[in-house]
Amino acid sequence: MMTLGGLTLQRGDLRLLENASVSLHSGWKVGLTGANGAGKSSLFKLLLGELTPDAGELQMSGYDRIAYMAQEVPSLQLAALDYVLEGHQELKQVELDLVAAEKAGDNNRLAELYGQYDLLQGYSKKAEAEQLLAGLGFPQAVFNNPVDSFSGGWRIRLNLARTLFMPSDLMLLDEPTNHLDLDATLWLEGWLRSYPGTLILISHDRDFLDNVVDHLLHVEHKQLHLYKGGYSAFERQRSERLAQQQSMFEKQQREIAHMENFIRRFKAKATKAKQAQSRIKSLERMEKIAAAHVDSPFHFIFPEASQSSDPLLVMREANLGYSNKPIIDNVGFTLHPGQRIGLLGPNGAGKSTLIKTLVGDLPPITGQRTQGEHLYIGYFAQHQLEALDVDASPLLHIQRLSPDAKEQELRNFLGGFGFQGDEVLAAVGRFSGGEKARLALAMIAWKKPNLLLLDEPTNHLDLEMRHALTLALQGFEGAVIVVSHDRHLLNNTVDEYWLVADGKVATFDGDLTDYAQWLKERQQAARRVEKADKPQEETATPVVNKKLDRKEAARLREVLRPLKKQVDKLEKQIETLQAQLKTIENTLADTDIYTDNQRKDELQSLLKDQGQLELELESIEMQWLESSEELESRTAELGLD
Repeated sequence: MMTLGGLTLQRGDLRLLENASVSLHSGWKVGLTGANGAGKSSLFKLLLGELTPDAGELQMSGYDRIAYMAQEVPSLQLAALDYVLEGHQELKQVELDLVAAEKAGDNNRLAELYGQYDLLQGYSKKAEAEQLLAGLGFPQAVFNNPVDSFSGGWRIRLNLARTLFMPSDLMLLDEPTNHLDLDATLWLEGWLRSYPGTLILISHDRDFLDNVVDHLLHVEHKQLHLYKGGYSAFERQRSERLAQQQSMFEKQQREIAHMENFIRRFKAKATKAKQAQSRIKSLERMEKIAAAHVDSPFHFIFPEASQSSDPLLVMREANLGYSNKPIIDNVGFTLHPGQRIGLLGPNGAGKSTLIKTLVGDLPPITGQRTQGEHLYIGYFAQHQLEALDVDASPLLHIQRLSPDAKEQELRNFLGGFGFQGDEVLAAVGRFSGGEKARLALAMIAWKKPNLLLLDEPTNHLDLEMRHALTLALQGFEGAVIVVSHDRHLLNNTVDEYWLVADGKVATFDGDLTDYAQWLKERQQAARRVEKADKPQEETATPVVNKKLDRKEAARLREVLRPLKKQVDKLEKQIETLQAQLKTIENTLADTDIYTDNQRKDELQSLLKDQGQLELELESIEMQWLESSEELESRTAELGLD
């Protein structure tokens, strides 16, 4: 149990929390959200003991082991695998003690230490660490590479693997998907769902939150507001509260009108595609929850280009790669205005290579890249953030693009990207990653492109900015090609998917759910091949006594216990909801309730309750289906069928 009672927290002159109270139960998975600067990271430091409250109290019971994902990785010569293994400090100490006892010839001490090593499951920990690295996208060939040989993003992944490896009762994760691709994000989602401890997660990925957390803690106006459910449930509940305020409600209507206009245009031209239908449903859901974003500081569009070509870009029989070493073979397609494409594929398969070739930064090794006469490309990639002039302001960056533009026009434009007042004159060198990303997007929008090439555009962006970007892309008239691990962005902005895998680019017939299944089957096939390629002596079943067999089986069942518990819990919730719906349906079957004016309020209340219960039942059933499939898959993988 974790309780914050009447808590006040201040950093310098800024008061982050004032008389805030909340209680979190053991085993909950909690998403922590709030505007930048609201105090989310400070709350983590409070839980870690690095800060003390200015008033009130923090009580934590049952959290002796806390795993926290650090945001920086030291430059080390230590191998990546060893860096992860050192996250289990107790096991590491036993290993060091074993070496010392071996040197001293202390057999009694050795026997004691080997007993501890066995209790800590030390013999299986290396394989567990390797699985974490593989799940987060590290090829096996780099497991023994030194930590300082990896780039910043990959070092963050190493920190994440080390955090997951740590034994913990409470895990604190701050933006764990920021440097992950879609494949690694899907893997992490599954891992966290089966984590048995308490999880508090800061994330700006709404689908990730929806699929992992069961509660959401929102920091707003120096208070902590706890909501049951994921991010979508939070939006609905918060929107109900905000919609009561008339000024906010009026702004909400403008957003809804924008989305309704988009839905009408979208339905008219894409009614057959499976992912199109899914996207329309998502947009209809967004209509209901739009009020949750009425106080967003971001609102912008991608203006229409003054001229355009059709086709915009043509690739013919192109081999793409570096230094005459092709990564993708025989690429051919024609890109037209209005096309909206999401690129899928395993890490390293060539998605970024394809985008760089489309931009023109990387010429094809062979074949042709032909662009239209009036092609204007807007290209977003992470390296562009580092190319910004650290001494220049956002205003000066835009003025360099249009020296004759009026300053007030530029200020108004930058305001839509969250740069208000003196912020437009601040030096970029002081900006956070999110502020730099917003400026890079502003510079792209100002140039009025007719083809947007976006490589992980949501990294560093908070939830409100991601929402604004989604709306802007929905209204964009040109073509879009995007690589992103943000499934909400993909579901709501693209019409079709291309799969980049095994040296080819091909249309993917399906949506993101189908891609997750494709990825799962591909990984299972790879494991079968790996197992078949091992020498016979490696795959042979070791001879062990039955007592150890039973012990190992019991350990494997313990691994599955959280999943089994989750499935059982969801089944009970489904039974309860079905019983409640049955009661309401029986009452509604009485014809008198529709004709008796005195029962009008009762009828309206019952219909409202019925709708809410049906929505909740649908959500719980989907969770049950996913958990059941995962339990079945994990059971088969562990050989406990």
